[in-house]
Amino acid sequence: MKILAYCVRPDEVESFEQFSEDYGHEVKLIPQSFGPDVAHLAEGYDAVSILGNCNANKEALEKIKSYGIKFLASRSAGVNNINLDSANELGIEVANVAAYSPNSVSEFAVGLTLCLTRKIPFALRRVAIQDFSLNGLIGVELRNLTIGIIGTGRIGLEVIKGFSGFGPKMIGYDLYENEKAKEYLDYVSLDELYEKADIITLHCPLTEDNKHMIGKDSIEKMKDGVFIINSARGALIDTEALIEGLKSGKVAGAALDTYEHEVGTYHNSKVNTILQDDTLAKLRNFPNVVLTPHFGFYTDEAVSNMVETTLINIKDFGEKGTCNNHVNK
Repeated sequence: MKILAYCVRPDEVESFEQFSEDYGHEVKLIPQSFGPDVAHLAEGYDAVSILGNCNANKEALEKIKSYGIKFLASRSAGVNNINLDSANELGIEVANVAAYSPNSVSEFAVGLTLCLTRKIPFALRRVAIQDFSLNGLIGVELRNLTIGIIGTGRIGLEVIKGFSGFGPKMIGYDLYENEKAKEYLDYVSLDELYEKADIITLHCPLTEDNKHMIGKDSIEKMKDGVFIINSARGALIDTEALIEGLKSGKVAGAALDTYEHEVGTYHNSKVNTILQDDTLAKLRNFPNVVLTPHFGFYTDEAVSNMVETTLINIKDFGEKGTCNNHVNK
């Protein structure tokens, strides 16, 4: 099949070259991020591949449909950047890569938690200016805390296993309980998790129902001094409400690999430019906030898995009309 792959990073090229040949595709790689302004580049192709920071809105989908394109395969797990209602109306089949290595994000989430609770980034900043003092760097031990895991699927389960080695009490919430997770934690209601957890870590997809699930009301229900970790989707957290929680001290710290307004900023260099996002600028100024540029997924194995799964999805679409990761079937 003839495929146009948008927003291709240099680290993906080798995998594209290998797996394109393995699965019989002709693939053109371009660096431009998919959106209405560059959708015309897909004319003459059978399918397109995009990333999670691309803008697959109604206008962009209408354009590729006008060129006869029936298949859109994202190389990311999340599909909140794709207008699925429009895809359904236009008859464009959409797939994601939910099956990439769960260890990449789970290991990262545990690492973020340790960075925050042991104040590692702040100590590194001090050492950089030859400040070797201890004042203000006292941490907490995970074994003495209750960790609340929201989302106990493939990634969440690996997070749970990772934390289990430290010996904390763990509680979890998910719409669909995971029997394997029950070996390590107790399931509770979402409100009970907010009330009892010292650390809350998010591992669920973003939907219309859970947008801003961490907001003013939920933060008020939490323990004083709670730590919040997000390596899932940025819009699960109302950032302005989080900022108010940080200011008041209700939230002791936050470690965020994702941010609700990250598109256009994250995965791009903004060196020597003025940030136009005042909310992000505020977050950067908090000494008890760890920000990373949405790279929890970013390991060699995960990148290879994402590319290969995408090309398998498109091959299956062409041969069967569906695939294992079919999102809008």
